Amino acid sequence: MFKKQRPQDKTEKIFDSKVLEVARVTRVTGGGKKMSFRAILVLGDKKGRVALAVAKGKDVAQAVDKATRLAKRAMITVPIVDGTIPHQVEAKYGPAKILLKPQTKGKGLVAGGSARTIFKLCGIRNITAKMIGVTKNNLNNAMVAIEALKKLKVKNTTAQVVENKENN
Repeated sequence: MFKKQRPQDKTEKIFDSKVLEVARVTRVTGGGKKMSFRAILVLGDKKGRVALAVAKGKDVAQAVDKATRLAKRAMITVPIVDGTIPHQVEAKYGPAKILLKPQTKGKGLVAGGSARTIFKLCGIRNITAKMIGVTKNNLNNAMVAIEALKKLKVKNTTAQVVENKENN
């Protein structure tokens, strides 16, 4: 008769995803070259949760599916205050460095490349980001943006204490 809808279908609709890069990679073995595809994917709900995942597969679809599954497990929560970040933060990942500054309402996303995509999927509407260590590697640029978002903390005010008590 009628098939029940799987619960996984509901969770997939919650998150928006964006493939940052798909690259064909090769592993050289004694028997020859083995080709596969590497996908870099950003997953976010535009409400403060975002994840970055890298996965390889025999074809592009397999790599993207695997990256999506990995990203759902690697989700981080970012504190967002009035559409921006609570304070200025710097981060470093490999050769890439980034500086994030909060912005006033209406300034918009002043960021480029993969960092812009991550902030958009996270739900941050006003931020200034400056890549200090310039690198052309999309993966390093995305990872440094995620590392910077992980460093964000918010002051524990009375309103947040009341909100936390209601949730528990």
